[in-house]
Amino acid sequence: MLRLRHEADIEEIPDYELTFAKTREEITKLATTDATVIAITVVEMARDGRFADIEELFAPPLRAAVSAETVRVAWLAEIGKSGPVSTIGEPLLDQMGEGLVRVSIPVTCEHGELTMVMSVDSKGLLNGFRLAPPATSWTQPTYADPDSFDERDVTVGSGPLAVSGTLSLPHGRGPRPGVVLLSGGGPFDRDETSGSNKPLKDLAWGLASRGVAVLRFDKVTYTHSRRVANTRDFTMTDEYVPHALAAVHLLQQQPTVDSARVFVLGHSMGGKVAPRVATTEASVAGLVILAGDAQPMQHAAIRVTRYLAQLYPGPDMEAMVETITRQAAMVDSPHLSPSTPTRDLPFDLSASYWLDLRSYDPVMTAATLDKPMLILQGGRDYQVTVEDDLSRWKAGLGHRPDVTIRVYDADNHLFFSGTGPSTPTEYEPAQHVDPAVVADIAEWLMPK
Repeated sequence: MLRLRHEADIEEIPDYELTFAKTREEITKLATTDATVIAITVVEMARDGRFADIEELFAPPLRAAVSAETVRVAWLAEIGKSGPVSTIGEPLLDQMGEGLVRVSIPVTCEHGELTMVMSVDSKGLLNGFRLAPPATSWTQPTYADPDSFDERDVTVGSGPLAVSGTLSLPHGRGPRPGVVLLSGGGPFDRDETSGSNKPLKDLAWGLASRGVAVLRFDKVTYTHSRRVANTRDFTMTDEYVPHALAAVHLLQQQPTVDSARVFVLGHSMGGKVAPRVATTEASVAGLVILAGDAQPMQHAAIRVTRYLAQLYPGPDMEAMVETITRQAAMVDSPHLSPSTPTRDLPFDLSASYWLDLRSYDPVMTAATLDKPMLILQGGRDYQVTVEDDLSRWKAGLGHRPDVTIRVYDADNHLFFSGTGPSTPTEYEPAQHVDPAVVADIAEWLMPK
């Protein structure tokens, strides 16, 4: 998945009649700031292999960080799974704040479908770009009973970086345990929405149906993407810890919640950072870590890209492996500094972000905590694996009686059950988090 962000910095241009522009020069002449036109134009450019033209639509800061080659490799890797584009569907628009509009465009290919999601600012420039599975309506899992709990919207944090969240409170007087949910890396909403699936909403509804109060929230990188993109020293800690702490405090203030039994549950990178949250806030009762990555992320990036190259062989994937390997070497280099260009590093993350990651060992941090932990892992997960990641958690914490480690052999990275080797395409159909995972977490959270 490719995500691009930048801050627009060009002069305002008067409006003209809207048409489908084909180059930056034509867009400048049209001077349209219509998000739909811009987004459809980018899809057409990608379909036609005109990645240099897409790059020309980026503001200078983005062009300094992301090249046409980066876009080309990422697009071809995704489109290689579904075949050439056959039709472009009707765009859906969503106001994001900060003058941004999110445009989702369904794209039908010869062998499947995908959704191209872009955020466009008031000047007609891209602030975000990603490819996602086709979106359909989420339906509640069978293990959820919405009549057993209430939900309400809340604000998490304060000031210009406050975000919205959802509080799920079971009926009854309590006191009951509570849990704050942290999603994986990237600009996820509170449900960790990916196409038709909402794994954190599955967890929230499943746990609330079993008597656990749950708070989940939109990430700061989702709500304030442009402001974050302009913060050169933004780190993983900044991405997670301030709002996680605010969420813990908010949940502790609920009358039916036992303030001494508020836990943090993190998925993927959320699981990786959960020990850092608990070291910052002593009142956190314990941790639930779902597919928490422990292998250095730059090394995992190489491993995952090679895995995908085996699934979808070809020169484009070979180029992606070479690019990621070169960028990961820069992360490992003693010459990495805050001034290292973003384009030389994986995933368009800044040098400050990578310096923070490089200095953080989640297992060693967790080992310093005198708190119970539940560590869960999917046996079929190719992103965070039993061999490369869970082995590190076991080595550092497996001897402790207050740490429980479980593997769900049939589950993938999102804890969806399946068979055979896991692939990106298996995330696309509508499905739900494994009922056994929800039941085990709920049982572990309850007072013994």
